[in-house]
Amino acid sequence: MKKVKTHVKVWTRSLVVISLVAMTIFGNAHEAFAKRSGGRIGGSSFKSAPSRSAPSNSGYSGSNTYYGGGGGGFFFLPMFFGGGGGGLFTILLLVIVAGAIMQAFRGNGDGEGITGMGSKVSVAKIQVGLLSSARSLQQELTRLALESDTSSSEGLATVTRETAISLMRHPEYWVYVSSANENTKFALAEQKFNSLVMSERSKLNAEVLSNVGGRVLQGKTAAALPSEGSSGLEDPSEYIVVTLLLAVAGETLSKLPTLRSSADLQSALSVIGSVPTDNLLAVEVLWEPQSEDYTLTNDEVLTIYPDLVRI
Repeated sequence: MKKVKTHVKVWTRSLVVISLVAMTIFGNAHEAFAKRSGGRIGGSSFKSAPSRSAPSNSGYSGSNTYYGGGGGGFFFLPMFFGGGGGGLFTILLLVIVAGAIMQAFRGNGDGEGITGMGSKVSVAKIQVGLLSSARSLQQELTRLALESDTSSSEGLATVTRETAISLMRHPEYWVYVSSANENTKFALAEQKFNSLVMSERSKLNAEVLSNVGGRVLQGKTAAALPSEGSSGLEDPSEYIVVTLLLAVAGETLSKLPTLRSSADLQSALSVIGSVPTDNLLAVEVLWEPQSEDYTLTNDEVLTIYPDLVRI
């Protein structure tokens, strides 16, 4: 009987030890998962951006009213030259049609329109590492993710402005920055932007809160909007990282400075926040950690985001 009791005690102690070890391992794993989980807001209007067509304000359709319809050339020429016509009226008509043809070629070939296939697009990245004292920034971005309309150009412009403003409100907490900017043709811009987005998203363990293209997804570890009186950790040696990715038509972002100081970052955020809605082709905002209950250590920041430099 004593042997049985002894064995029971041994098994009981073993189960307790195993349980404690398991709780420690899985508890730490859950905490690490939540700590490295991020949020995401964004969308793209590349697919809805129409190609620039020939102007129609001249009164001509530009395709078959006077020329080019069916590939038969200028069908009015026989009317005037072959039929015995001519004179001043014919010359004026030729001038008008020639002007319409030149406008059509300009509209289709020079790519100066905002969404022309040959137009220039700036694909840019602004990344900021802030002290954890700026924890309210995580709350502001969470609010944006839950409330923004990312299915419309106006909604994406609002996300861009509000993110820029939120970052500008916390200059005393800026510690690290990095930036990249590339000018490319419209035809290549979406691919380059998507590649940049994939690179930055891969740095997160998970996206526990996202609002992209009008679809909101929220995981179990995502922090909800803070309740009144809630407070987070206050360790100033830990960090939050916010990444802003943009594709903008035209040259609005072509002169963004290489970020080396707080003044450079302030200027860049001001430019980003003033991008016209019609020029904004795509935006992604990523932040890590998403929950204000967690922050990143200095080693994690420098390992995960090696491009960041201290300002």
